[in-house]
Amino acid sequence: MNNNHRIYSMSVASVYPHYVAKAVRKGRNKAEVDEIIRWLTGHSQETLEKELANKTSFEDFFAQAPQMNPSRLLITGVICGVRVQDIEESTMREIRYLDKLVDELAKGKAMEKILRR
Repeated sequence: MNNNHRIYSMSVASVYPHYVAKAVRKGRNKAEVDEIIRWLTGHSQETLEKELANKTSFEDFFAQAPQMNPSRLLITGVICGVRVQDIEESTMREIRYLDKLVDELAKGKAMEKILRR
């Protein structure tokens, strides 16, 4: 595992309020952010809240996710100037998938489209 990225050791809980704030600023809500995270990782609301309370690192959050959604491979596009589908390192790609989904939510995309249904 390539641990030289600072974000790997950051807790999901430390970034989570920023995801929610970004969504809320654009007229979306926390429940939609939670739905996106649950869709991506297979967490239930209860296990998601437990991970946040435990201040689980991004690396562990994705490594220990109950069931990463196979449809996440349909997530494409640019986040932070990088094409998500081209990111080689798996943990970074999962983090960027989450960033991209929150971004789409904030841009007003319908949940059906965000969740690749």
